[in-house]
Amino acid sequence: MHKPRLGALLTLAFLLGGTVNCSGSADTPDLQDLDLPDPGRPVGIAGAPLNVLLITVDDMGWDSLGVTGSPVSDISPNIDRLAGEGVLFTQAHVTIAICQPTRAVWMTGRYPHRSGALGFDPIDAQVPTLVEALAEAGFRTGLMAKTGHVVPSRLAAFEAVIRAKDLQNGRSPELYYEHAAEFFRQAQSAGQPFFLMANSQDPHRPFVASRQEVNARGRDATSTSEQYGGGFPEAELAFAPEQVPVPGYLADLPAVRREMAQYYTSVQRADATVGAVLRALDDSGMAERTLVMFLSDHGPSLPFAKANVWMHSTRTPWIVRWPGVVAAGVIDAEHMMAGIDLAPTILDAVGLDNLDGADGRSFVPVLRGEAQAGREVVFTQINSLSSGRSYAMRSVIGRQYGYIFNAWADGETSYRSEASGGLTLSAMRDAAGRDPALAERVSHYMFRSPEELYDYRRDPDARENLIGSHERAATADRLRAMLLEHMRSTDDPQLAAFEAWLAQLEQAPSGVQDPFTGEK
Repeated sequence: MHKPRLGALLTLAFLLGGTVNCSGSADTPDLQDLDLPDPGRPVGIAGAPLNVLLITVDDMGWDSLGVTGSPVSDISPNIDRLAGEGVLFTQAHVTIAICQPTRAVWMTGRYPHRSGALGFDPIDAQVPTLVEALAEAGFRTGLMAKTGHVVPSRLAAFEAVIRAKDLQNGRSPELYYEHAAEFFRQAQSAGQPFFLMANSQDPHRPFVASRQEVNARGRDATSTSEQYGGGFPEAELAFAPEQVPVPGYLADLPAVRREMAQYYTSVQRADATVGAVLRALDDSGMAERTLVMFLSDHGPSLPFAKANVWMHSTRTPWIVRWPGVVAAGVIDAEHMMAGIDLAPTILDAVGLDNLDGADGRSFVPVLRGEAQAGREVVFTQINSLSSGRSYAMRSVIGRQYGYIFNAWADGETSYRSEASGGLTLSAMRDAAGRDPALAERVSHYMFRSPEELYDYRRDPDARENLIGSHERAATADRLRAMLLEHMRSTDDPQLAAFEAWLAQLEQAPSGVQDPFTGEK
């Protein structure tokens, strides 16, 4: 087993800021090759206040869209069209792949351990937020769905709050159109610039036409919740199991395909919701002076994706349309964007200062077509899940390599999350009894190892852990050093655990087998 030298890591940690040598990704189709209408957008309206429309979807994988390479026919015409009218960042990641804490990152520009919202926690009272800054600057602020997950301690900063139950539990495109159109009318009538955060709750579980949806309908019918109890739209499967792809990080089994057909049907409805909100904006006549930002809060609610730190857990299709500023049909495969950058960018775009204490920074220069240094890696994390269980994970991801530290992995503790429900993991576990390779795969998901290293360019599904590889030893050391310095500079509560792990590696005698990886 290669032993990282702690002293060398400390030196590297101070010297390596911005030294990852990676090139852009080539796994995204050229927007010019897609059958998209000519946007024909004018330069914009000089002097008019800039509005902001932030559209998010729930638990949608980066590669689930036509514009990001999905082979599913007609899966996302509205989001594809939006990408054709702006810039698509292909190296963008949310900071934490769980619904509520990722939104706390967006609203504060801070890493979770710097805002107090490590899991399903309120943001610390002294931490400023995006919506408060915009409200204080005179913006009319609105929130659609996910109300319990968006700045739960600052809900009063939103003037208009449309609950999920008023949108058929956040899943009715028609109701999104009606409420968005009314919000835009009110903003126009008041003569205020606006900030609207429109959150689709698709394709979050329960997926369309799933047993989970049947069960959810029964519970919803008697719900007394403030957020839920609005029913679900009537919908049937839009795709047969043989029509949809199975992600490479899963096993291609009949039950998995059935669940993927349900998932993609939900993705298609999420796209319809995005289209409905954009149509309401167009009908308001304010599209030309509105910055539109779109992204998913993290990867799908499937094993090996949501509530983890692999590339497909946090990678998100981040699109920005800004008439008169952002050129149409641009694909940016160079700059690594992070969830902590969302609030700083929106504030910069509307001419306001960044939030005090923010960790993120504005990428408005990139939107204007400039290169921006220091965007070679992003840092991601997991802390506690919705169940309250703690599975501390830290990762540094570049354009090619990703390193993971699993502080919780002790060879005995097993992992379980919301994504463990449904058909997929159950089918994989059943099949593992007949397939030793699949059994090893399931075991890795359940128990992990303290460290993981992947060449995401060659292995985008994180199937081959390169920790212990002599050929990748220098890469592992470099990424360990980056993560160490990041954790020190942000006062990460997992720093002591990481330092103890590095010391343990340094003390291991040469040739001694690592008990977790099996490498020497």
